[in-house]
Amino acid sequence: MNAERERKEMSEISQYTWLFGITCVWACIDSYGIGANDVANSFSTSVGAKTLTLKQACMIASVTEMAGAYLLGANTASTLSKSVIKIELFKHKPELLMLAMFCALVGSSTWTLTATRMGWPVSTSHAIIGALIGVGIAGFGPQAIIWGFDGVARIVSSWFISPLAAGLVASVIFVTTRSLVLKHDNSFERGLRAIPIYFGATALIDASYVLLRNDANTLDTAAIIKISTCVIISLAVTLFCWFMFVPFIRRKLLVGENLRWFHVFVIPFLPTQQLVSDMSIEAPKDKAPQEPRGMFGKLKAHIHKVLNVEIHQTHDEHVQRVMDTAERYDPNTEYMYSILQIATACMSSFAHGSNDIANAVGPLSTVYHVWSQGRIPSEITIPSWVLLMGGLAMDVGLLTYGYKIFQSLGAKITYLSPSRGFSMELGTSLTVVSCSRLGLPVSTTHCITGATAAVGLCNGSASSINWRMLGWCFFSWFLTLPAAGCTAGLVFFLCSRSPVL
Repeated sequence: MNAERERKEMSEISQYTWLFGITCVWACIDSYGIGANDVANSFSTSVGAKTLTLKQACMIASVTEMAGAYLLGANTASTLSKSVIKIELFKHKPELLMLAMFCALVGSSTWTLTATRMGWPVSTSHAIIGALIGVGIAGFGPQAIIWGFDGVARIVSSWFISPLAAGLVASVIFVTTRSLVLKHDNSFERGLRAIPIYFGATALIDASYVLLRNDANTLDTAAIIKISTCVIISLAVTLFCWFMFVPFIRRKLLVGENLRWFHVFVIPFLPTQQLVSDMSIEAPKDKAPQEPRGMFGKLKAHIHKVLNVEIHQTHDEHVQRVMDTAERYDPNTEYMYSILQIATACMSSFAHGSNDIANAVGPLSTVYHVWSQGRIPSEITIPSWVLLMGGLAMDVGLLTYGYKIFQSLGAKITYLSPSRGFSMELGTSLTVVSCSRLGLPVSTTHCITGATAAVGLCNGSASSINWRMLGWCFFSWFLTLPAAGCTAGLVFFLCSRSPVL
């Protein structure tokens, strides 16, 4: 009897293959929007501080985001249990759940791309949740939504928890660094002693995220082993920096040796001398620009154009006055923090890829399981091919449209330097990891924005912040839920009354 019922359900659901197909398309569009808007969270401070060029940041991020999405993105299971919709309402009509997830992706991607167009950094997690709220209300009314702190209220609270918590942590890190290192006459020597500690702390946070992210808050044998592993990794990184990286930096900047990055691994065995002679390279002759041909040729030309955008160029006198109010520190000391900044940004990008890819591929995975099984499963796992597709679309979004948010976060809120950028990124990472372990809601977008504003205020003047840009950012956060929800709800209302369903 059960087998016959399952065959009937599969037969009925197979007629909605077209719905599964267009959901795949919109999942790619949503992943594209995530890449265009959210990836800048990790590398905007590095680009703003001129530690990396926009092109370098995008190339590195395309690798770290894809790695995080593909290697750890599948750990996002039980997607439906984390929804703000009461899934049991769809129990007797699973095809309606497929439609709901499709409409949620339409609403989420539409708002994310609109916000990117305006240069507003928004939370893509909140966009998909707002879209789910919209389809739930359109389908079953307000009673279909979980409004308590385990649902919508939790999301709203993160508008305030995320920026305040990250801002507090980032400002403490920067003020400590400024007091103990940056403002001293011998800031370079103080920085050399502090850098191994910072590297060790960063390694501890990053290792904790990877190894402890899915553990319950219990101290069993497995948890103790993982915690011990994190501590060992942190100590190993600290010792490596003390005996390898510090001598490398001292000889490169103080002695003036022409060292390459790979010499850091053999620095104790290298004689004190000019290791690499300066080589003059003849500048290539300018070639007449060729008109790109074909779709891939035009795409390549567009990517080349956007990756070479100079985000620091501004004709806004107000923004320029904001940048001029900041205090500058010793360039050699700042250089040391640029290495830390890149390392922190890479891990933050890896973590973002593993977390936020589920915003797009989670709804698609739900549709896939309903379509392939003919019923609503209790748990949703994300197939590898879905992760790969979402990761690739996210990289394309970053490479072709990501410069918009880099301009906003990296060049329009406050002055950025490597020490400031490192403090912002470490504060954001520490906040995300800590709050996740405590079960508190956070958004990486809100965290990095709050950290950027807080560190900017550490200059001691309110004029060191572009409050106009910050106001637009905060305004866009409030718009995210209703904008994505209204779009998704309207699409669901119209489609659910179509004779096709």
